[in-house]
Order: sequence, then C-alpha cells, then structure tokens
Amino acid sequence: MESSHVIEINNPKEVEITSHDEPALHYHEGVRRKSCSNGEVEGNNINGVCLTWKDLSVLVRDGQTGKNRAILEGVTGYARPGEILAIMGPSGSGKSTLLDTLAGRVQPKTRKSGDILLNGVKRTLAYGTSAYVTQEDTLITTLTVCESVYYSAQLHLPDSMLKAKKKERAELTIKEMGLQDSMDTRIGGWGAKGLSGGQKRRVSICIEILTRPKLLFLDEPTSGLDSAAAYYVMSRIAKLDQHEGRTIIASIHQPCSEVYGLFHNLCLLSSGKTVYFGKTSSANQFFTLNGFPCPNFQSPSDHFLRTINKHFDEHIELGSAGMKPTGEVINALIDSYKSSSTYKEVESKIAEICKKGDVEQDKKKDHASFLTQCIVLTRRSFVNMHRDLGYYWLRLAIYLALSFALGTLFHNAGSSYSSIEARNSMMMFVASFLTFMAIGGFPSFVEDMKVYEHERLNGHYSTGAFVIANTLSATPYLLLVSVIPGAIAYYLTGLHAGLDHFAYYASILFACMLVVESLMMIVASIVQNYLMGIIVGAGIQGFMILAGGFFRLPNDLPDPIWKYPLFYIGFHKYAYQGLFKNELEGVKYVYNDAGVQNVVDGAYMLREKWQVEMGYSKWVDLLIILGMVVIYRMMFWVIIIIVDKVKSGLMTLFQRSKRKKPKLRKKECNAHFSFVILKIRNFPMFYNFTDLVIKSP
Repeated sequence: MESSHVIEINNPKEVEITSHDEPALHYHEGVRRKSCSNGEVEGNNINGVCLTWKDLSVLVRDGQTGKNRAILEGVTGYARPGEILAIMGPSGSGKSTLLDTLAGRVQPKTRKSGDILLNGVKRTLAYGTSAYVTQEDTLITTLTVCESVYYSAQLHLPDSMLKAKKKERAELTIKEMGLQDSMDTRIGGWGAKGLSGGQKRRVSICIEILTRPKLLFLDEPTSGLDSAAAYYVMSRIAKLDQHEGRTIIASIHQPCSEVYGLFHNLCLLSSGKTVYFGKTSSANQFFTLNGFPCPNFQSPSDHFLRTINKHFDEHIELGSAGMKPTGEVINALIDSYKSSSTYKEVESKIAEICKKGDVEQDKKKDHASFLTQCIVLTRRSFVNMHRDLGYYWLRLAIYLALSFALGTLFHNAGSSYSSIEARNSMMMFVASFLTFMAIGGFPSFVEDMKVYEHERLNGHYSTGAFVIANTLSATPYLLLVSVIPGAIAYYLTGLHAGLDHFAYYASILFACMLVVESLMMIVASIVQNYLMGIIVGAGIQGFMILAGGFFRLPNDLPDPIWKYPLFYIGFHKYAYQGLFKNELEGVKYVYNDAGVQNVVDGAYMLREKWQVEMGYSKWVDLLIILGMVVIYRMMFWVIIIIVDKVKSGLMTLFQRSKRKKPKLRKKECNAHFSFVILKIRNFPMFYNFTDLVIKSP
C-alpha cells in the first residue's frame, strides 16, 4: 500500500491562537500601511483601480486525452487601491495562471470563464494604466541603471513630455526604488560584475512603473533572492503602494515572515482552487479553527504551504491515528472556506465595488511615436554594441589577424596569368570568412532577442521599430569590420589598382556582412540556445559556401538541391562573381605556351575558366545582395511575429505538462532523491531515464 502525505488534526477547542496573526509586524511599522477601524486602508483611493474576479476558471485541452483540464476552478477575489494582494500556493497551484489571466496575458488555446471587472465594469485597461513585472530580469547588461531607466522613459512616455521631465521622472523612479547610489553602475552579466540580484529586480520594477500605473502585477518578485534582498524589494514596493495608492497583486511562492507581513490580503491556492482569501492577519486564525494551527516559531507562510502541498504525498509514511492525507485536508479546507463568513465577506465586498461602478474613465496615455521608438532603440542598441566586446570587437580582432595572414600569404601576387587563381582564392576566402565568423556574435544576438521579447510583451515598442533600430545601429560596425580587414588583405595582396575597384570590393564585403547579420538574427529569433544557434548558423552558411560556385564550378554542380535552389538563393554566388568581375574585367594576362607568349583577356577567363555569368554588370551582383538584405530583414520582421505566436502556444503546452505530477512507488528512494527525480521528469528528454531509475530495485 502506498504511503500518503499526512497532516495532524488537533482539536480546535484546545488550540490557542498564537501571535502569528500579525507576523513580524514590529519589523514593518514604517512600511506597512495602517488600517482603519472598518478595514479600509488609509489614503486617497478615489482615482484608484479596483479589480474583482468572480467564479474565474481557466481550462486547457490535454494533448494526450483530448479533454479539457481545469488550471483554475471557481476562483473569486478582489484587489483594492492601497493594498497588496499576495497570491500564494505550491508549485502548479495556478498562481502564475491567475496572475496572467487577471493581467490579460492568458495563453492561446485556453478557455476562460467567469467575470473580471475593473471598478465594476468589464473593460480593458488603457496603455500605461497597468504594468507587469516578470519573474526574470531581462535587462541589457552593458547599460547603467540610469541609462536603462532613462531609455525606457523615452520609450514609455509621450513625445509631448519634455526630455528634462522624462529624465526627472526616471531619476525620481530610481530614488523611489532605493537605487540612487547605483545609478552609474552597469547592470552586469556573465563575465562582468554589476548589480546584485535584488538590485536588478528593482531596476526591472523601475522600468515598468515609469508610466505611474494604477495596477501593478508582479510575478514572484522575490524569486532567487535571499531573505534580506527579498524584504528590501518588497518593502520598496510597499512604499510605492503607500504613497500613490496603487493596486498591487503579486504571486509569491514562499515568503519569509518579514515579507509576509507586508501583504494586506492573501489568496491561497491549491490545485487551482481557493483554500483561503482574506486578510493576511486572519489567515492563521482560519487554519487554527479548522484544526491546523501554526506551530510556535514557524513562519505562517511555510505552515500554510506545507499544509496544502500534496506533491510529495507518496514519500511520507502514514502516521498514527488522527492523521489524514493531504488531499483530504485540502478538500476540507476548501469546503470550510466556501461555507465561512470570510467567503461571504469577500462576496459582499465584490458586490459593493461593483455597485459603486466606474467612477472615472481612465484616459489613454500616449507612448512614444514610432519615429521616437526607432531613434531611441537605435541609440540604445548602438551603445550596447559599442560596450559588448562579443558583438563586434572580438570579431574585428580576429578579422585583422586573418587579413594580415592572408596579406602575407598572397603578398604581391603579381599580374601574371598564374596569379589569377591566387587572387580569386584570396577574395573568396575573405568574403567567406568574414561572413562565416558572424556566428561569433550569436550569443549577443540571442540576448537582444530576449530583451525584445520581454519589452514587446509589455508594450514598450513595436516590432517594426526594433527591426529598423537593429539594422541602423549595426550598420556602422559592419562597415568597420568589413572595410578595415578587407583593405589590409586587398593592398597587401596587390589586387586591381584604383579606388573605384577597391570601393566596389569593400561594398561587396559590406553587403555580405549585412546579409549574414540578418540571417543570424533570423536564426536567433527561432533558436535561442547559444550552442544550437551557432551550429544551425554555421550549417546554413556552410551549405551556402559550398554551393557558391568556387569549390565546384557552377556547371558542375548537381542540379537538385545544389544548383536549384542553393546556388541561386545563396548570396555567395553573387559575391564571388561580383568580386571576380571587379578584379579580372578589362585586364589582359600574358602566359607562355611552349615558348610562345599569348595574351588572354580577363573576361575570357571569367567566362570559360570560372563560368561566371557575363550577361550583366558587376553592379547587378551588388544590387542583388543588397536586395537580399531587404528581403532577409523583412523575413526577420515576419518571423519574430510568427515565433511570438508559436511560443505562446508552446508555453501553454509546457505549463500543461508541468502540472502533471509523476507517481513514485513506496520506499524506492528517499524524499530528497525523489524531489530531484520529479524536477528532472519535467523535461520530456529524460522520461526514459527516470523510468529506469524509478523501476530499479
């Protein structure tokens, strides 16, 4: 018989309510708002936003069974100005789903039922009225705190606001979050020191509250932080709530006592159902009256989550009489809450809020125009590229080293007939190597895409502005890394003299760099894994180089795949042919054949030896490559829009699979090892491995 997670039931009459009703309140007297006698929070809440939800359910279709499965079921609650609502529960209880649903971020292919009202009216929030702070701190690591917030202020705030006012708003927001001493400190990331985890979280909050939103959603704002950093972050949020009367809703997994004491109301979930909704100060009394008092010297939040967490039911031995499985305990608490006066009080408050109705319609706040978005994003991206060594500077160093190596290898190739192959080989290698090494900047491309996805989801700017800004900011650097190394190799080798010929040669290299950069951005938008992205990008370019018409002449390429379509759709064909035309057209070469000197025209060599298409000018080859730049950038634009939609569907599938609990047999492994196995089994690639481990004797 399988063992069950058990909770000891005490006699409610013999239980004395402990001092946990107001946990650690003495730590927060300067932070937590005082409550009036009627339970309302002091402050001016006239212009605030009251959010209510009643009988809210969210269903997803199970891909295996084809049946709908409830993630949230009949959840009811409210959030008022000047109060902080904590959504708590064990992993998979529906915290993030509830937060996303209330914020209007419900994933596609989900079915939602129930009412979500703003000030008693069903309507959407205008831009700038609400903000959502995600669990991950997706920031540009090379920027300082001041730069990060100020650039965001220029994107969030309307063009009608003066730049000085925007800067003042940014500085004020930084001070509100206690970051004034770190304004000139860079965010930092891998390989570079910067802010601590708590400071990064506060920067993320700064960016989202620039528009002074009335409704603030926070997805596990203390995740990954130690207790001191978590308390400091939440205390700053509490001060924002106190000063401006915001409505704040935060999902939080397991807060410490100090953080728990900052919340006014608590929504406790288990398996998508409400176990308790009400004042945090009354939660312990609710559990006590139902036979589950919080032990002395234990955090109430820890006790609540331990009581309603049934993830490890099958690892805990069944105790003595008077013990019950956690599933029964949870059902008892849910039934008790539904029949309690606390639930009736919640319903009456929702009815009261809805009865008052919408006092004042929120005016839509303007954000930056499309032109301003392009300018600000271009400037920000340019600064990031300048400071990030991995973006272009390391590549430039490698290019310089290779260009000197090529220049010495082919030094003064000469103008004889035998030099033709050396010249073409050098130009082919320069064009191929410059473009191939674009994979070196792939990690930076991926970081750019992560920042874009985060900011686009929060409505900071449009997709078009991002694509245009990325193109404009990269152009000067691509010109630099193509012209300087190309010039070194060109003049050391002694290629065709004349500034016009060098200008064309540099233009071809620059256009190729623009194309391959666009191609790698497309790969980064689809494959956001460093190693896999580099492999995919290198593979694509490898095929293009092989089909470019140098290693195997065009007429010798196999028709399927290699010639049609790779030879014609790859930019290497036009780069090689343009460079060869630029070097050989109009030049005559002399060679000795059995003691007889013969003169060969460069055009003849292009046509007969290298099988170059001579029916059009070399400038057409350049224009075709530039046309590919436009096409690839448009593809990048379209693909990131499509990928956004596809990822939303994949996130739904991931959340669905994440909620499925694995079953382990009794006494096969201890609780700690089982916990590790459970974590591993969340990933499908390990299914067979874990099955072997679990079934082993």
